[in-house]
Amino acid sequence: MKVWKFIPLLMMCVQSVLPGQLQVVSTYGYIGDIVSRIGKERVEVVTLARGDYNPHVIIPKPSYIAKLRRADLLIINGGQLEIGWLPQIIRQANNGAVQPGGRGFLDLSMHVHLIDVPTGVSRELGDVHPEGNPHFFLDPDNIPAIANAVTARLVELDSDNQAYYEANNKELYALWQQKMKGWEAKLKPFKGEKIVEYHRIFDYFLHRFGFTIVGTIEPLPGIPATTKHIADVEKLIGQEHVKFIFQDVYNPQDASEYIAKRLNVKLLILPHDVGAVKEADNVFSVFDEIVRRLTNV
Repeated sequence: MKVWKFIPLLMMCVQSVLPGQLQVVSTYGYIGDIVSRIGKERVEVVTLARGDYNPHVIIPKPSYIAKLRRADLLIINGGQLEIGWLPQIIRQANNGAVQPGGRGFLDLSMHVHLIDVPTGVSRELGDVHPEGNPHFFLDPDNIPAIANAVTARLVELDSDNQAYYEANNKELYALWQQKMKGWEAKLKPFKGEKIVEYHRIFDYFLHRFGFTIVGTIEPLPGIPATTKHIADVEKLIGQEHVKFIFQDVYNPQDASEYIAKRLNVKLLILPHDVGAVKEADNVFSVFDEIVRRLTNV
């Protein structure tokens, strides 16, 4: 008797969540957070990649296929960041609604300007992205463009709620502009500061706030540092009076730690996405935490 009373209640709960919602799959955490802020209760968002993983190398899981099979919309970073893991998931999901080129597929890299576009691509140059540096999310000026693209696609798929999506996007933009003023004020004293990165993931952020990138600990993208290259980086740091090494959370930190300790420069482990560190649990706090770790030295 108690079981039969419980089943209708359970069905009511399920039905209250699903009807009318757009089912959205995002490849990375920052995308999912932006979609949730614009769609709110009118969308159900699932994100595939964990924020503390290497975004280039995500191990596909059967659960990803199931999630994509139910999706109305797939939103990717693009710039070939997902090229090594996503295409096979799309194929196996066999969902005609989210195929590249269709209304249910949104490539965010098509809505921003990519930097570091190589003049040529070969294995000798390492893991180079032929379309340019795909980590454009880390320029905070790109967030409004990303949000506009998301809003436009939600409206295209759910035009009855156009005013709702556009109002939420407008609210997001206003909050973002307020935060930008604070970040700019805190980082102004660092303009012109010379930086060494482990991997060129923070280029957009560094360019946006006026830092100078003088080198990388990776000799080539995706290639571990050799003893000779480490020696060259040490010399460069001394010559250029570099004070900071920027390191992501997912690449090996041994070389960065060695150089930082040997030359007495500050090593900063910084988030690259929502969920990369526990403090960066949304798109705003990713930048809050980068700025906090940089300025609290």
